[in-house]
Amino acid sequence: MSLLLRQVVLDGATVDILIENGLISKIAPSLPDVTADQVISGGGKAVVPGLYNGHTHAAMTLFRGYADDMELQSWLTTKIWPLEEKLTEELVYHGARLACLEMIKSGTVFFNDMYWHFHGTARAVEEMGLRAALSAVIIDLDDPQRLKEQIAANRELFQASRDYSDRLQFVLGPHAIYTVSRAGLEWVRDFSAEHDLLIHLHLSETEQEVRDCQQKHGLRPIEYLADIGLLCDKLVAAHAVWLDDDEIALLEKNRVKVINNPVSNMKLAVGKSFAHRRFIKHGVLVGLGTDGCASNNNLDMFETMKFSALLQKFALNDPTVQPASEVWRMATADGAKIFGLEGGVVAQGRPADLLLIDTDRPEMVPGHNLISDLVYSASGAVVDTTIVAGKVLMHQRQVAGEEEIIAEAKNAARRLLR
Repeated sequence: MSLLLRQVVLDGATVDILIENGLISKIAPSLPDVTADQVISGGGKAVVPGLYNGHTHAAMTLFRGYADDMELQSWLTTKIWPLEEKLTEELVYHGARLACLEMIKSGTVFFNDMYWHFHGTARAVEEMGLRAALSAVIIDLDDPQRLKEQIAANRELFQASRDYSDRLQFVLGPHAIYTVSRAGLEWVRDFSAEHDLLIHLHLSETEQEVRDCQQKHGLRPIEYLADIGLLCDKLVAAHAVWLDDDEIALLEKNRVKVINNPVSNMKLAVGKSFAHRRFIKHGVLVGLGTDGCASNNNLDMFETMKFSALLQKFALNDPTVQPASEVWRMATADGAKIFGLEGGVVAQGRPADLLLIDTDRPEMVPGHNLISDLVYSASGAVVDTTIVAGKVLMHQRQVAGEEEIIAEAKNAARRLLR
């Protein structure tokens, strides 16, 4: 399968881009003699790499607007967890399919997900054409029998995941240190090492989490994970807000990756801003995530980029911190690198996971600096075309089956609440 993008703007120059077998094979000012199975006339639209959402819970689109403006622990225990107990694989499928649609329409080409009913989300990813790292939730609450069941389920899911396409990677998803026992975290450590799997974990999201860890284990969360042996280059830690310098140094030493979720952190009032400057000083690789739609309430990575940059400037009283170029890299090249992917850049030989940006929209004019406009001015609405693995998932803002996906998600949400 081949795709030719004619006369798109790359780094200020107008070029043709030939895509073959999911990879960018040629970039040149003009490729007049090249033919392809599909041709898109760029019309001067800018071509940029797609966005990488490093932390979310896709099917929670069904919870959007359901339980807003609540304290985190009360929100989880009285609203979210009770409703999640009613979820089925079919409901998760419809919620995840809606999430995929929203991400395609706002320029996300990959997402890292932790949620129940793994196969529901996997089906949605396969049908919609995105890339994803998917994990089932591991929560044992110090119950040995529950842990035994979850270990068996994850072993089975790991084997089953091999039947999906290579756009999907299986990841281990221990929820957090306060919901997974030490024995559970030790199993995750060993199974990850045995099968070379990434680990997706909520970590140091709140001050209460730190206090509880110190009271229960006599250690701060990062120290506790170090004691278990779970700090490693396979760990992707979401949030990581309540850390001191010694803990950040431990993350650097063990090559742990971190995902900042600025919108969710502000909405749930976790009490502290992400210490971006300290992470960069220590050489920790940082990506961006939206979190789920119950705590954001959208999956628009353009909004997340803007909030990330603005919150850092506000928190540090420094308008130079986290410039647009840096936050753009976090959402593209660094996001890809965290998950072992070759995307995040537009170059020959790289995966064709690309966006065409409509630079004639009012919010993109006059166009002094494309990256600044994408970070500070744009929303997902500026994305005209989304391409993943060389396949066009959206063109001229049209996605196949969009009306049906929305209608079925609405119906699924009604069934869930009943």
